[in-house]
Amino acid sequence: MTSRKSRPPDGGYGWVVVMSAFIIMGLTTAVLKNFGLFFLEIQSHFGVLTSTTSWVTSTTIAVFHLLAPAASALTLRFSQRVVIIIGGLLTFFGMLLASLDLSLPWLYFSLGILQGMGFAFSWLPANSMVSHYFIRWRPIAISVASAGESVFAFSFSPFFQWLIETYGWQGALLIIAGLQLNICVCGALMRPLHTQETKDGPLEGGAAAVPSPRRKTIFQCALLRKPELCLYFVFAILSAAGIFIPPLFIVPFSNSLGIEKYWSASILSVLALADLVGRLTCGWLANMQLMRNLQLLTMVTTLFGVVLLLLPISHNYWVIVVFTSLYGFLFGCTVAIHITAIVDIVTLEGFDNGLGLFMLFRSVGGFVGPPAAGWLVDHTTDYGSAFYLSGLCLVFSAFFVVLVDRLVQRRKAAEALTEQAVDQEELTGEKITVT
Repeated sequence: MTSRKSRPPDGGYGWVVVMSAFIIMGLTTAVLKNFGLFFLEIQSHFGVLTSTTSWVTSTTIAVFHLLAPAASALTLRFSQRVVIIIGGLLTFFGMLLASLDLSLPWLYFSLGILQGMGFAFSWLPANSMVSHYFIRWRPIAISVASAGESVFAFSFSPFFQWLIETYGWQGALLIIAGLQLNICVCGALMRPLHTQETKDGPLEGGAAAVPSPRRKTIFQCALLRKPELCLYFVFAILSAAGIFIPPLFIVPFSNSLGIEKYWSASILSVLALADLVGRLTCGWLANMQLMRNLQLLTMVTTLFGVVLLLLPISHNYWVIVVFTSLYGFLFGCTVAIHITAIVDIVTLEGFDNGLGLFMLFRSVGGFVGPPAAGWLVDHTTDYGSAFYLSGLCLVFSAFFVVLVDRLVQRRKAAEALTEQAVDQEELTGEKITVT
């Protein structure tokens, strides 16, 4: 008798899991997206440079990505439910301690380290749980869950601005901490799939046997010997450096043009809405297979960088809205496809390990990008320089995607020749050497 996981229900209680993940996405990454609203408040309160304040967000991003593989390992040791509840508590205490307003280094610890840990332990297990509950409807389920980031970011922008003006940034953080405690509630709803005792052989209903996840290897170091994957890691670093800069500086940039605070906050709502449209559109295009995933990624990343390079020419609210809409749409497209492209590089068998390594390298760009942009703003006294840096990073990162695509196509061509040679050998009985 062996213990096997039951077949995923592909619906039913699975949709409760999806909605729980939807809320978790909103209470983690959507909050991070709107942190730009607190940027000037914290900078003015402590009287520090832009680059110094930027380390708060960059620390959160770096810890979030660095601990993603650890969160994956903990879900194998315990369960997604347990890890998400722990992540919710860490997120809550991080925001709660930040509201005490003790010192700027204290914010590095509370908002940076504790929030980053909480995000990692909540975000990754939630996505993992959705995947376990669905097979046929998995793409739709994952899309609905990830949409929580965009939907919550859209509504959080004016809400957070109102909280700051009504209760101050410290009081706003305290209220947000209470909201984030709901991550624990969502985690409690993540009911693990039951295991059942079966004889060696197929499960009832034709479900394939699922080996115990504890036997999986967390890291496959052999993947690092793939040149195409190593080049993709360079893309991960550069693109992350570019992606995480604009949300932090778009509100200060609009404020520097004399735009009223509520109108500046509404720009983040426009960004979130365009992001949602971009995710759904790019997912639909990728599903139609009109072009290779890596080709599509190259195109949207390049356009993304160009839009950010042009954004600083904006001098009024409506021009900023237009560029922000394009930026949000292309951001959604990039996010929708850059994870899926990992399958093309390492195949589905190596996807989990490839994603963990991808997140590790991505943390480098997320950690360095915002402070580097802040340093430029301090020395140029122009927020536009942050967007120039962001755009250049994204355009340059697209070059490495082109190299990855060529290596992948070359590998697939070699594999096709090998298969053809094997088929020919089976027909003729003669050994054929492929060069």
